[in-house]
Amino acid sequence: MEAELSGVENTSAGTAATRGRRLPAWLRVSLPRTPVFSHTRELLRALRLHTVCESARCPNQWECWDRGTATFMICGDRCTRACRFCTVTTARPLPLDPDEPRRVAEAVRIMRLKHVVITSVARDDLADGGAEQFARTIKAVRSVSPEVAIEVLTPDFNDDDRALDTVFDARPDVFNHNIETVRRLTPNVRSRATYEMSLSVLRKARQRLPADCRTKSGLMLGLGEEIDEVLEAFRDLQAVGCEILTLGQYLQPEGGRLPVAEYVRPELFGELGKRALAMGFACVASAPRVRSSYRADCLAGARTGR
Repeated sequence: MEAELSGVENTSAGTAATRGRRLPAWLRVSLPRTPVFSHTRELLRALRLHTVCESARCPNQWECWDRGTATFMICGDRCTRACRFCTVTTARPLPLDPDEPRRVAEAVRIMRLKHVVITSVARDDLADGGAEQFARTIKAVRSVSPEVAIEVLTPDFNDDDRALDTVFDARPDVFNHNIETVRRLTPNVRSRATYEMSLSVLRKARQRLPADCRTKSGLMLGLGEEIDEVLEAFRDLQAVGCEILTLGQYLQPEGGRLPVAEYVRPELFGELGKRALAMGFACVASAPRVRSSYRADCLAGARTGR
């Protein structure tokens, strides 16, 4: 472990220490104070849309909704996988809703978004993993809001070339696929997905998408990773052409899933962010409350000029 990055507590000690402990001050959030939050919620209810903000119980939900932004989750709200870090319901999914892309586009139009994030649950029950629904949603949004920047945060589609090309051909402005954690911890953290598969997806994205489409990935910290493993993940992402990186604190969801091993201090997030930039990433967001879609408009805009 390198001296300037030595602020992470030992994992074995952190697991027991964090149980039953209140969140540190830097992770506490304030409730919304304006009507924008409730208006956004009412709009999403009226259009029968799911958001990852709610399904994943994101700690930034109030802030983002108060700003009038949201990350839309397509392909339903039932996932075919059971990743231990995630709160999204694992169950047999319902059939795809053919009208969902239109409703997402309508929400984007009404909210006057400049940058929209579209994500989904894993749909291993579908031959294309939901790729065509991504493509249809991108096209629907562009048809009513041609100036909006579109970011997709996709599952791995089992690294299927046909499914990936379906999304690539729809030409998102940012292609995001999260590696989630370091190589050693992946089997204990993720369900079915593998570290190498995620790298392969990102490699294909960089190879097949136009140069002006940015590739992006993210990691959760506080799961028991060591600094040298985090830096190894940085190098692996660099090797496959990933340009934008997010780093945030893992928070244990309700229901007794994977516990937090440690609460990483903001200072260390700052140091890791500097290290990632020095290694060649074009843009990095690194702070305890950062999530893959947090302030995505600002992060992408800093690189794309939008």
